[in-house]
Amino acid sequence: MDQTTFNDGLLAYLNGSPTPFHAVTSARTVLEAAGFRALDERDAWQLAPGARHYVTRNGSALIAFVVGDAPCAETGVRIVGAHTDSPCLKLRPRPEVKAQGCWQLAVEVYGGALLNPWFDRDLGLAGRITLRAEDGRLASRLVDLREPLAVVPSLAIHLDREANDKRSINRQTQLPAVIARVGGPHDSFDLRDALRERLAHDEPALARASVLDYELAFYDLQPAAFVGWRREFIASARLDNLLSCYTAVQALCHSTATGNQMIVLNDHEEVGSGSAAGARGTFLRSVLERLTGGGEGQARAMARSLLVSTDNAHGVHPNHPDKHDANHGPLLNGGPALKINHNQSYASNSETAAIFRDACARAGVALQTFVARGDMGCGSTIGPITAAVLGVRTVDVGVPTFAMHSIRELAGRDDAWSLQQALGVCFALPLPD
Repeated sequence: MDQTTFNDGLLAYLNGSPTPFHAVTSARTVLEAAGFRALDERDAWQLAPGARHYVTRNGSALIAFVVGDAPCAETGVRIVGAHTDSPCLKLRPRPEVKAQGCWQLAVEVYGGALLNPWFDRDLGLAGRITLRAEDGRLASRLVDLREPLAVVPSLAIHLDREANDKRSINRQTQLPAVIARVGGPHDSFDLRDALRERLAHDEPALARASVLDYELAFYDLQPAAFVGWRREFIASARLDNLLSCYTAVQALCHSTATGNQMIVLNDHEEVGSGSAAGARGTFLRSVLERLTGGGEGQARAMARSLLVSTDNAHGVHPNHPDKHDANHGPLLNGGPALKINHNQSYASNSETAAIFRDACARAGVALQTFVARGDMGCGSTIGPITAAVLGVRTVDVGVPTFAMHSIRELAGRDDAWSLQQALGVCFALPLPD
């Protein structure tokens, strides 16, 4: 696979993954094409050397692994981690609002979203629906309504003359999305009925089903694209952190290493990772127990293992260079960034940083460093959480990005490919004693 093929696949993955559920489904497709086979947490597993498997939890988190030619306790496991979720606007359980001749859908802000860019966008709707079929059985479906169903309109500047100076956003009153006009005094709109009708269009058997619940989010319909005068950048929603998910999947699929290798794509990182599918949950630990046999075997394996936590870094914004430490500001298309925070917002230490530097050198990849300014806060990743839960050596790295947590982010077209090359080396790299 060359860089052009890799980047084309990245754009397709971004466009096909409007929610964590879709991101996992898209990753499964890539993995299965590379010979990985599904496992179920409810079943007993038989894991033979050389086997390639994946398992999902909640439909929004995924772990894939290759069983090595030697026991984990003797060689450890090389793990790459990322997360499937991104800040967005999620629908409330009873979202229908009728106001001033308009039907609207009320939302809850998920994660630390940059809200201003959500206004005046053509919004689609995607996620998971759970319904009761006519025979009484419960079933879930993924939906992706790829059409401009909603918009959050701005207030005209004529009605808010200070909008460009100090407009603030009320999350309760200013974010409900307009979806239709009210047709008359007796007009009604029920989202569950509308969803059932949409589903029944493709599955007529669901015409008499009842939509019981859903996890749905709005998303920007503008597709991912190469942008810039020389097309040197990738602009897309959800670069944080689907770019890392795709890179991890491709690195594993194309790895030629013979040891125990794994990727973990957790959900709910943007809201603290505290869920069954998040890094604070038992998903990774449970899979490792099955792979290592648990107990002393797992303890020995973790002492010989490495986790590379991949999550985007803040690139130096040309209009705001003062927001970075002068010696630690990564540039777009300058290579992945090593992320360091001595207060443990990132899990990198001198040993794991050196390991990743060595991997980049072996791969011929330039490496940059990100350290937050001392007078500014620092975000975190699944790295410190997983390191604390498992006791595994961990390094935090990521691709430099502009506009993180916006509805549309920007990254360099070379950096994800460079990160994938470095991760491929990490899967085979011997660790220091």
